[in-house]
Amino acid sequence: MKRLILGTVAALSALTAAGAAEAKGCIKGAIVGGIAGHYAGHHGLAGAAAGCAVGRMRANAKARAADQQAIRPAGVR
Repeated sequence: MKRLILGTVAALSALTAAGAAEAKGCIKGAIVGGIAGHYAGHHGLAGAAAGCAVGRMRANAKARAADQQAIRPAGVR
């Protein structure tokens, strides 16, 4: 139980120390990846890192698609 509390405190302090970093997709991906990694052989940190990378990649792809959609005229495909 001490490890869980210590880990939670460490994670929250790291998040608050990060400031106003742009982390679109990273937080949600890290949470999902950490949970999946934990249940897949106690690899929560590796899952969180991979989830953050995948979440960030998907957020960037979604932003690029939105930018392309905004640039194109309405009638052109």
